[in-house]
Amino acid sequence: MARWCAANGWPVHPLAPGRKTPAANCRRCQEEPHPPQDCSCKPAGRWCHGFHAATTNTELLDAWWGINPALGVGVSCGPAGLLVLDIDTHSAQVPDRNRLLPGIPIHESVNLAGLASGFDTLALLAALRGQQSPADDDLTLRVRTPSGGRHIWYRTPDQDPAYRSSVGSSPKVALAWQVDVRATGGYIVTPTTRTPKGTYTPIGNARFPAPLPPWLAAELQRTGHRTDERPVPLPAPRRAPALPATQRAHRVLEPLLADVEACAAAAEGTAFTEKLNRAAYTAGGLIASGHLTESQAHDLLTAAANNARPHRHRHSLAVISSALSAGASRPLYLEGRP
Repeated sequence: MARWCAANGWPVHPLAPGRKTPAANCRRCQEEPHPPQDCSCKPAGRWCHGFHAATTNTELLDAWWGINPALGVGVSCGPAGLLVLDIDTHSAQVPDRNRLLPGIPIHESVNLAGLASGFDTLALLAALRGQQSPADDDLTLRVRTPSGGRHIWYRTPDQDPAYRSSVGSSPKVALAWQVDVRATGGYIVTPTTRTPKGTYTPIGNARFPAPLPPWLAAELQRTGHRTDERPVPLPAPRRAPALPATQRAHRVLEPLLADVEACAAAAEGTAFTEKLNRAAYTAGGLIASGHLTESQAHDLLTAAANNARPHRHRHSLAVISSALSAGASRPLYLEGRP
């Protein structure tokens, strides 16, 4: 997912395994608080300071997730040119009707019986403007959250102003009660991220953000979300941190990959799938223990499979993907690791 986001031009940063919060800072940054712009970790390729460390540098992404594949993925919305509506369904007391939609008085004749979440306030705002609720916008990427809420992803055109982030309960800048805005100064959890409470799951058929609807852009300007400050993309790190040595991992994989490639000598009867599965399962364990990156393992396995069965490329990719995932659940630690 990190590489997919980066390929779309969206800078990403690690989230703590199984959580929706950024991975912890290094010990020095924890003990000596300082502004992100003054941190020496970023130029050195470390992920301190959450979304401030976000990058599209694939070499760096391979280093981060190769060492710890369990890390989640967050997207820094501002530099990515994204604005995401985060609809909450938290159990909370419903505020006075004049605080549901900041700046819009709701007449007493409007029946608010049953209003209980951000889905309701966003639908109310859309209805007042004669528009479809973004929660039902099947033209853009929508993601169901483990808590029952929804993330509605939109992209902002390059010529548009930037938008600031907000929370729906803010008395100063808010779009609607229980509707947060993730934009400049915020991040969003990517689809497929898993937590103990569940998985962030895309709904509908759209898998990419649609342009921000003009009526919604007007509402964001009305509510003070527009800012003249454009997010400045972070400079690429000077170099990626050194990866763990892979020589031992290659020695473990070499005989397994040789068994796969040996299948080229015969069309059938060589247990090709079983041998490829065994090699990929082992590679998954090496990835999980930090001896190998996912991209390195995938390249080695794909090359061996294509040498043996070039006509079964799609089948080989399916076997590799499944076995790598299964092997990652059992890290394989090798003696003498540096």
